[in-house]
Amino acid sequence: MRVEIRQVEGLSFIGKGDTNHWVVIDGAREYFGSEAASRPMELLLIALGSCTASDVAAILNKKRVKLDGFKVVVEGERVEDYPKVFTKIHIDFIFYGRNLEKKHLERAIEL
Repeated sequence: MRVEIRQVEGLSFIGKGDTNHWVVIDGAREYFGSEAASRPMELLLIALGSCTASDVAAILNKKRVKLDGFKVVVEGERVEDYPKVFTKIHIDFIFYGRNLEKKHLERAIEL
């Protein structure tokens, strides 16, 4: 897998991967960004959550678990000083549906 990121102006960037779909990235105003798009650290959490959600959805679909839908909420804590790395990331899964068996949902998340 390969991605490419190009500077548009200031802290505004566009990036694409093998699928050739562009993503817009921007920085906070306090760092001279324009806040016109998601920030890089937000995109990191979005990528983590969507990757996890895709895997869980595929596993549950394979097991024929019928969902009305689900969402993933990802929260990250960062240090105050530079580099502002994540020190903790927590992922919550919220499932919607009838007659859902907790063991199937938990197993899909574990895998």
